[in-house]
Amino acid sequence: MPCRTMEEIFRDTRTIAVVGLSPKQHRDSYQVAAYLQQQGYRIIPVNPAVREVLGERAYASLTDVPEPIDIVDVFRRSELVPGIVDEAVRHGVRVVWTQLGVVHQEAAAVAVSQGLDVVMDRCTKIEHAALLRAGKLRKGVSTGNPPK
Repeated sequence: MPCRTMEEIFRDTRTIAVVGLSPKQHRDSYQVAAYLQQQGYRIIPVNPAVREVLGERAYASLTDVPEPIDIVDVFRRSELVPGIVDEAVRHGVRVVWTQLGVVHQEAAAVAVSQGLDVVMDRCTKIEHAALLRAGKLRKGVSTGNPPK
């Protein structure tokens, strides 16, 4: 559902808030966030049960994050997505991205109606790595135009 392509989204992104980021290294959320961090993105953990993940301070919710966020990467159950979208809209986030198996069409429609790009049921790590292999992205965050 994105208006921009995934390539454009990644190129325009500097900061990714990972909702449901676990401090457990074997969990998908940790592995995906670690990969994105290694690619040069700033990761902001959003998990009320932890204080820090991957060397970054964790926040209880998106509304607690005191800085701009480009992508909200959602590792939570589908029924929780509407509340996350509401927080993302209030925070001024540009993209809501839900991980594999996380789908909520009504919340996606709300996000799109508010001008957000939405990517559902896709993995940021898999998509980024595929674009990197295809030569459509360079390793590290783009140094082109800053996000609008």
